[in-house]
Amino acid sequence: MIKFKSLNQSKDFVRILKKKRLNTKYFTIYFDKNLKNYKNNLNISFVMKKKIGNAVIRNRIKRKLRSAVQKILSETKLINLNYTYVIFGKNNVYKDEFKNILIEVSETFKKIKHAG
Repeated sequence: MIKFKSLNQSKDFVRILKKKRLNTKYFTIYFDKNLKNYKNNLNISFVMKKKIGNAVIRNRIKRKLRSAVQKILSETKLINLNYTYVIFGKNNVYKDEFKNILIEVSETFKKIKHAG
């Protein structure tokens, strides 16, 4: 099973935020190749802005996005483990159904795989 490894240091976030970006209806994703190679770990961080609702809403958005990524990771090999991802969730995730979010996440990772 592949574990999620979150970024911890501010300099890592700054480095990723200067790299490639894709905007969607539900989230903005920043990505770049890993500096270090981790086995069975996916470097991914889910970030929410404080302007979006209260803590309950922000955490639900992060949980929906995290479960969509986990489902795609277990079913298909769309997500490249040699990349680091930072996902900024948007308020539309809270309002919309999970199946729509899942489709959007999978299409975004297909674009990233073809671009990289």
